[in-house]
Order: sequence, then structure tokens, then C-alpha cells
Amino acid sequence: MATSIARFSRRGLAPNLIRRFFAAEAALAKKTEDAPKPKLTPSPSPDRAKWDYRGQRQIIPLGQWLPKVAVDAYAAPNVVLAGQVTVWDGSSVWNGAVLRGDLNKITLGFCSNVQERCVVHAAWSSPTGLPAETLIDRYVTVGAYSLLRSCTIEPECIIGQHSILMEGSLVETRSILEAGSVVPPGRRIPSGELWGGNPARFIRTLTNEETLEIPKLAVAINHLSGDYFSEFLPYSTVYLEVEKFKKSLGIAV
Repeated sequence: MATSIARFSRRGLAPNLIRRFFAAEAALAKKTEDAPKPKLTPSPSPDRAKWDYRGQRQIIPLGQWLPKVAVDAYAAPNVVLAGQVTVWDGSSVWNGAVLRGDLNKITLGFCSNVQERCVVHAAWSSPTGLPAETLIDRYVTVGAYSLLRSCTIEPECIIGQHSILMEGSLVETRSILEAGSVVPPGRRIPSGELWGGNPARFIRTLTNEETLEIPKLAVAINHLSGDYFSEFLPYSTVYLEVEKFKKSLGIAV
């Protein structure tokens, strides 16, 4: 008799215990959902610079050599100036250009300009025995996508777009090189002449009016760079978006 009573009591208590257990779990879950959640405030990393968001360095010192840029010269935010590079007064280096003075000197003279995506380099030494440094003298216009390596360009010259000047090449004053020209190592382009082609060949002699227009073009580009210079911010405006994003996360700026 006692055994039967115990068996029936166990059968009756088990469902009640299960119902109580699940009811308690549901009440706890509801209380957790209704409770206010703590606000997560991520702390800023102390080892990150708060002011630099460029992702690319414009001025790259190499050893003891630091690129020198004149006060009134314009260098676009995404150019690269490395090593022994000197950019003189009134000159301009436009977007995407690279001046690598890691092996020898590169000089950009007064009121000259190196346009978009140009690459200017200098070798240790020239196989022709001429100076291995790259010299771009005053009032020179170097067209976009050109490649200059250990060459010398005298005052008042125009280098057309997509041109290549190899080691030891010399472009004398008041000369014009057509777009897409390739000047072999050691080739000299005489003063007052128009050359072009691959390899570059003599085309004709420039008129007096054409030679007078060469420095005017350099001055016009210099004036245009002044408009860019007045709007130039060294670290671009990306920092504004970063600060806005930090404020949305509750991080103190």
C-alpha cells in the first residue's frame, strides 16, 4: 500500500516541477529583456595618431636626405617626394607624380611643372659619362605620364605627354618634344627645334612666336596651381568623416 502511494505521488509531482521550472525561466528571460542594456563605449587606442588619415606620405626622408619644397611651390596631396628632391619657387607637382631621389639628386626649377602621373628618377651613374642627376630647369612643362631618368632639361622647354627621356639625354633651351616621344640615352635635342617619335627625330625648327609661347605656358600653369594652393589642406578632409564616425560610437574626439 505504501509503495503504491509513493508511486502515485511521484507521478503527480513531476509535471508540477517541470511547469514551475519553465515558468521561472520565462519570467527571468522577460525580466532580462525589459532591463536597460548598458551602453558600450569603446575607448580610443592611445598609440594611434588622431590627426593623420592620409594613408600615404607626401614627404619621405631617406637617411640624411629630406625633400625640400619652397614655400610658394605647390605639391598635390597625393604626390611622392623621396630623398634628394628640391622643388624651387613657383613650381608645381601635380596629382600622382612621383619624384624618387633615392639614388641621386632631382631638381625642379623656378616656375616649372611636373604634371599628373609623371615619374622622375635618377640613377647612381650615367653610362654616357654625363651627370646622372635629373635637372629640370626654369619654365619647363613636363606633360602627364612622362618618365624622366637622369636627364637634363634646360630652361623654357616643353616635354609632351607620355614621353620618355633616358639616361644622359639633354634637351637644350627653347625646344619642344612631341607627345609620346622616346629620347635614347645620350641623345641631345638642339636648341630651338621640334623633335618627336620613337626614337626621337628632328621634325622642324621652331618659329620665334612658338619659342615665346613656351614660358607663357609655364606661367599659366603656375597661376592655375595658385588656385589649388589656396584650397590645399595638408591632411585632406577625410578626418571630418572619421570624427563624425567616432562621435556616432560615443568616442570623444
